[in-house]
Amino acid sequence: MISLQNVLSHELIGLEVLVVAASNPTHIGVNGSIIDETKNMFAVKTAQGIKQVPKRHSIFRVNLPEGRIVEIDGSVISLPPEKRINLQIKRGYHNGTK
Repeated sequence: MISLQNVLSHELIGLEVLVVAASNPTHIGVNGSIIDETKNMFAVKTAQGIKQVPKRHSIFRVNLPEGRIVEIDGSVISLPPEKRINLQIKRGYHNGTK
């Protein structure tokens, strides 16, 4: 089960997400469900359609199934989703940010 402790190495497709910071200001505020993920991008299904949001230089607020909310620095998870399973985060990181 996905939790605060394993969110960075867990499947994120299907979770609700809000872009709270991004190098491209047009991505800030994008919210919806993650429907696909690549090494560098999330595809987010929004009320206005599907938006492609780069992971790098973006901060994502993700709603976990248990009702908790976590913010993830997209630069930390910019690798193929299948390789994130073995991701080891250095000590000092919390909720995906240093």
